[in-house]
Amino acid sequence: MNEDKKDPFKDAFFCREKIRKALHQHHTAALASGFVQANLVILPKESAADFEGFCRLNPKPCPLLAMTRAGETEIKSLAMGSDIRTDLPQYRVWKKGIIHRESTDIRDLWRDDFVSFLIGCSFSFDNLLSLAGIPVRHRDSGRNVPMFRTNIPCTPVGPFRGNMVVSMRPIHSRHEGEVRELSGRLPLCHGDPVQWGNPDSLGISNIQQPDFGEAVEITAGEEPVFWACGVTPQVALENAQLDFAITHKPGHMFITDIRDTELEGKRFPDFLAN
Repeated sequence: MNEDKKDPFKDAFFCREKIRKALHQHHTAALASGFVQANLVILPKESAADFEGFCRLNPKPCPLLAMTRAGETEIKSLAMGSDIRTDLPQYRVWKKGIIHRESTDIRDLWRDDFVSFLIGCSFSFDNLLSLAGIPVRHRDSGRNVPMFRTNIPCTPVGPFRGNMVVSMRPIHSRHEGEVRELSGRLPLCHGDPVQWGNPDSLGISNIQQPDFGEAVEITAGEEPVFWACGVTPQVALENAQLDFAITHKPGHMFITDIRDTELEGKRFPDFLAN
């Protein structure tokens, strides 16, 4: 019996089916190991060009994997047969820059002018670290990754502006070179770290109080290591104060059929255009 059959949650299609049926409503860390995961932003068409520009000018936190045409619900380039309205465990509905509610299904909210953006996620390189024998604390403990607001400004475009959000993983200093190299293979999933240690310089005052996700233990010899994070657009949405928008809930990702190895070294997802 192969490994995927032993653990069906290693299969991307199986995970999306469970999520679509609301049988999995939690974070997706460690699900479908080896498959790329993606953050989500859904906007009215009138705001799409500015947001695309925001992604292009801020590729570290917002590496764009796919952008749909208005009204499209299947992300063909990432997962045939998918439905962006049902295939994430939790969505956030935004009104005027404020989270209005969370939901497991947005079919009742769907409009023909909606454009969906899929943005690379650091969960995608966690598998590479684990395969190399490097502990990934949130993944190993069944938690969501801790995420923090920082003082690093993004380049503004139109109404979209704000500071970068980062995810954090405790890493022992002996693994520094390997971690930089492994995560750096996937620039479309945030690539190498933006900072190793020294959270104070990022404006992070308490490493045990993340703004999103869950806190994890940092043990002796480890340092907090920070990667750009695809929750950054949610800070931009707070500032843009659009009448309406939809995103994923942090850590509750869209699981694609793309293998992490297919993205190694790629900086432009032209072959993934929807």
